[in-house]
Amino acid sequence: MSPETSPETDIYDPSLYEAGMPWDRYARLRANDPVHWHDEPGGPGFWAVTRHADIQYASRHPEIFSSAAGGVMVPDPTEEQLSRNRLMMLFQDPPEHTTTRAVVNRGFTPRMIGKLEEHIREICHELVDAALARGEVDFVADIAAPLPLYVICELLGAPAEDREKIFTWSNALVGNDDPDFATQDTELIFELINYAVVLGAQRRAEPRDDIVSKLVAPAEDGSSMDDLALGVFVVLLAVAGNETTRNAASGGLQAFFDHPEQWERLLADRSLLRTLPDEVVRWVSPVITMRRTTLAETELGGRRIPAGDKVVLYYPSGNRDTAVFPDGDVFDIGRDPNPHVGFGGGGPHFCLGAHLARMEVRVLFEVLAERAPGIAPAGTARRLRSNFVNSIKEMPVRLKG
Repeated sequence: MSPETSPETDIYDPSLYEAGMPWDRYARLRANDPVHWHDEPGGPGFWAVTRHADIQYASRHPEIFSSAAGGVMVPDPTEEQLSRNRLMMLFQDPPEHTTTRAVVNRGFTPRMIGKLEEHIREICHELVDAALARGEVDFVADIAAPLPLYVICELLGAPAEDREKIFTWSNALVGNDDPDFATQDTELIFELINYAVVLGAQRRAEPRDDIVSKLVAPAEDGSSMDDLALGVFVVLLAVAGNETTRNAASGGLQAFFDHPEQWERLLADRSLLRTLPDEVVRWVSPVITMRRTTLAETELGGRRIPAGDKVVLYYPSGNRDTAVFPDGDVFDIGRDPNPHVGFGGGGPHFCLGAHLARMEVRVLFEVLAERAPGIAPAGTARRLRSNFVNSIKEMPVRLKG
């Protein structure tokens, strides 16, 4: 390690996250070196950004901090990977990002999302029914993972028999640091893209009331999403829409187990369901990092950063920044206001599915409080070995009404 990155300041090693979030290291960096030059195994290194204000600044200035120049993951992609990824909103800068997002917004209207609420509630009741019948289940595999997967399938209009395929693709695309999910099959992303292309062709021939039909239908100006763009959008939806809600749900339940007084608050006062989702997202921070690449020399947090450097935003650290959250280490489901960066730090890449994710988390905990108020741990949770997503991969629980 370089003199700047020591065992006390390393926040990149994925094995750290298997044991738990390195809160003490985040706090040390925020206090002493909030824009920290960090070693990168096999790479040139990067600037680790740990303060809330700096995360927001970088997020809101894409003309300096680019998502397109080097991608959003810390390891440098190949030119082929980068070219393919730039078809995805996540890897675009304005004005291209603005154009793509305008097309995708056609499928994420308030009406489209709002009409899902009762269906989400039905899914939650079905999942909890099955779990109550068994008594003891893995909360991740049996509740937290199926919920967003079923909702995504509903959005896409994908048949129920395709759920497991989409789930497998999603796991493999984000879990490469974990031996349980690691794969050398580089064709997986193309399998998912091809799946989306076939789905798009079906919807062009026979439109339905789903997001794919909205995306492939010609707009007023005659534009529509082509096959490849649709494919990479479905990749993004299958990963971002699945992983983040699953991680928020399982991490949120673990927070209630660790802070049982908050569960009692919820059982006594269901009006707290209004503020609960944002506190769960702040507390869990389902996405740990996003990378940006500087397009020009700039200054951030008192550091001069050359053009072309990697800048990595650490959302969990920003969500515990005492300058914004004086009691940030307290899990408080009534927290309001809650200016967390769990959906990104604002700017063009603020999470498109934030409203849907909040709804899923709110309805799930509403149903759990109603149907299984005595839910409790039945073993030790196992965390994913990943420095990209904050994920619990196994969580045995006992459900009691």
